[in-house]
Amino acid sequence: MIGLVLAAGAGRRLRPYTDTLPKALVPVAGETTVLDIALGNLAQVGLTDVVVVVGYAAEAVRIRQADLESRHGVSLELVDNDRAEEWNNAYSLWLARDHFAGGALLLNGDTVHPVSVEKTLLAARDPQLLLAIDDAKQLADEEMKVRFDEGGQLHRIHKSLDPGTADGEYIGAAVIEPAAAAGLAEALAATWRDDPNQYYEDGFQRFADQGGQVRGAPIGAVEWVEVDNHADLARAREIACRY
Repeated sequence: MIGLVLAAGAGRRLRPYTDTLPKALVPVAGETTVLDIALGNLAQVGLTDVVVVVGYAAEAVRIRQADLESRHGVSLELVDNDRAEEWNNAYSLWLARDHFAGGALLLNGDTVHPVSVEKTLLAARDPQLLLAIDDAKQLADEEMKVRFDEGGQLHRIHKSLDPGTADGEYIGAAVIEPAAAAGLAEALAATWRDDPNQYYEDGFQRFADQGGQVRGAPIGAVEWVEVDNHADLARAREIACRY
C-alpha cells in the first residue's frame, strides 16, 4: 500500500498565498504546510512511498521535493495533471489509477487533520473502499455529506444531501484496497468523461451504484479542517500546532 495525496488544486479563494503556490503548500504552522502534515501522517503509519498528484504551480512542489523527502523520510513520485486548472478532481484521482492498483491511503491535499485519522482507517480496513467520516460535526450546505444504508453500504455522497438525513461528512481521506482499484478506475473514467467538472466523490458514488463496496469509518472527536478559504486557513493555523 502507498500513500496518495491529491495536490493539484489552485486554491483561488486563498489568494494571495496561492498566487504562486498550490493550496497544499500554504503554511499552516510556521513553515509547516498542509502537504507537510499529510506526508508526516503517512510516514507515521509506515506509508513512506507516496504519490502526489500535482497540477497548478507544480514546479513549486518539484523544487521542494528533495526537502520534503528528507524531512519526512518518504519517497515521492509526482504525477502531473495538465488539466488541473480546467477540470475537477475526479480526473486527478483517475490519473493515479496505476499507482492505487496495489492499494492506497488517499488524502486530499487541502485537509489538515491528526494522524489518528490514518490510524483509524488502517485499523478498520475494509475489502474494498473505506471512507473517513466525521459523524459528530454539525452539518450545513458546503460539506461533502454521506448517507449509508442499514448494512453500512454507501447510499449517497454529495454536498446537496439534506444535513438532517446525512450520517456525517466525508473528510477527504480513504483507503482504496486492491480489490476496488480496477472498478474504481473505471467509475472515475466514466465520471470525468461524463462531466470533467465532477468530484472524485461522484466516482465513489458511481462505483457504489455499480456494486462496489463502500463503507465508512467514524474518526471520533478530532479537530480537523478542509482549507478552502481564509477563515479555514485561520482555523488550520489554530489547530495544526496542537497535533
